[in-house]
Amino acid sequence: MNILIVRTDKLGDFVTTLPAISILKNYDAKNKIIVCVSPINKALASYCEFIDEVIVDDGCGLFELSKRFTDTKADVSITMFSNTRVAIAGFLARIQKRIAPATKLAQVFYTHRVKQRRSQVKMAEFEYNIELTKSLFPKINTNYKKPLLDFKTTDDTKGESICFHVGFGGSSDANWSLDEYEVLINATLKKHKVVLTFGPDETELMQNMKRRFDDAKISFYQSNDGIVEFLRYISGFKLFVSTSTGTYHLASLVGVPTMTFFGDSLFASSARWKGVGEIKLQQHFMLPTDDAKRNEMFEDVKEKLLSL
Repeated sequence: MNILIVRTDKLGDFVTTLPAISILKNYDAKNKIIVCVSPINKALASYCEFIDEVIVDDGCGLFELSKRFTDTKADVSITMFSNTRVAIAGFLARIQKRIAPATKLAQVFYTHRVKQRRSQVKMAEFEYNIELTKSLFPKINTNYKKPLLDFKTTDDTKGESICFHVGFGGSSDANWSLDEYEVLINATLKKHKVVLTFGPDETELMQNMKRRFDDAKISFYQSNDGIVEFLRYISGFKLFVSTSTGTYHLASLVGVPTMTFFGDSLFASSARWKGVGEIKLQQHFMLPTDDAKRNEMFEDVKEKLLSL
């Protein structure tokens, strides 16, 4: 069976589909798994051994996207997060069975609509994605290996180093200020080496942080070589500290322990956006909007870093 999985939004959103995709492949190795992703996720999708083919939605016209769907010869499509353009493209491609959450007007273009009400956050985003696989195979085994991707590292120093990613993006709506991160990093340096990582578009932020530190125990890494090399680089660290953004999901994907800061709302919460890795390796903090409570949490986070 040719199964087309569609998830064309951001990095972290795509990572939350990977457990469901691996489950579908493990259900029957003869299933051909094709994914349609945004350009940013092409390299990651191509690296995953449980994905057989990758097509990219680069913002092309509706009929071109429909043609790309048609060319996959998909027997079924599962759209993890839909919009009207993607829905119509699948309809025009005449994919016989088209599964998607029953949300928005786009649902009329699907043959099988699954009521999930994700806004209620009764489970995490990746768990909702796994639930969609049951519409295709009701008796499917929904367990998956953790970490889902495993990069072996021979760098023993990483296991005693703490990685901070101070950047801000994705659906995250909460983070510490750079001044607060400076305090947390200085506390961590009392016992551990620290690595600061930055995205390819965060050169100015990296220079800002370099001006704050003059310490041989700090390294700076800018991920200019793509997501797969970033995954390889962060694998093996003792802890990955960041806000709830795509890099956090990548760290959890490869089994790195995480300390993550979330917005104080159901939409942005850890209940919705917990990582796809082992829950015991994840520390979640929902940053309060109240200043006194925020300060109290900041001291708690600092103490946890000092105690590592």
